[in-house]
Amino acid sequence: MSDALTYLIKARPDAMGSYFKFLKDSGTHLDVKTRDLISVITKVDVQTERGFRQYLTRALRDGCTPNEVIDALLMAFPTLGLAKIVWAVDILLDMDLPDFHPEALNGTPQWHDVMASDDAPAGETRFCEVDGRHVFVHRAADDLRVYDSRCPHQVTDIPHLALEEGRLTCPKHGWVFDIETGDCVEKGTHPLRRFESREEGGRVLAYW
Repeated sequence: MSDALTYLIKARPDAMGSYFKFLKDSGTHLDVKTRDLISVITKVDVQTERGFRQYLTRALRDGCTPNEVIDALLMAFPTLGLAKIVWAVDILLDMDLPDFHPEALNGTPQWHDVMASDDAPAGETRFCEVDGRHVFVHRAADDLRVYDSRCPHQVTDIPHLALEEGRLTCPKHGWVFDIETGDCVEKGTHPLRRFESREEGGRVLAYW
């Protein structure tokens, strides 16, 4: 939210409250993904980078696929025009989201070889890069978990140095996660994205 909107909410809470209630109620009969995609398009139309990043993250978190996001932008070409779509894609490229890489868009989900099982001892966490994606691997007793390194808030790529005593802190806005459960324990409400994983032939595999 911009500083100007924050000011108006404080200065005219009744008026702005009614405005935001109108926006929320106007999408009552739309499914969540459709509403999210419309929100993404509106932010591109007015070229609000902060809002675009925020609503893009929300859309992905609510289940929209990267292909659906790109299709929505292209379908809105008559109102957006090429310049605004290119503006949005430039931001996507800057965010460097693995799921938006061309090979991911044109491929199908598959199992990825993450690391040797012996390199993931109980009670410890490992950080590694796998096929262009950073992941955290944590083993608690017999439960092995593989998490995306991207913060669910604004998809910031959280570095391995952000992990301390079982707590992973996003450097951008301070969301804190319990690496054992993936739950957000401070600032935010959304957990880390967890990938399906298994062990086979002495290797840790993850599916995305």
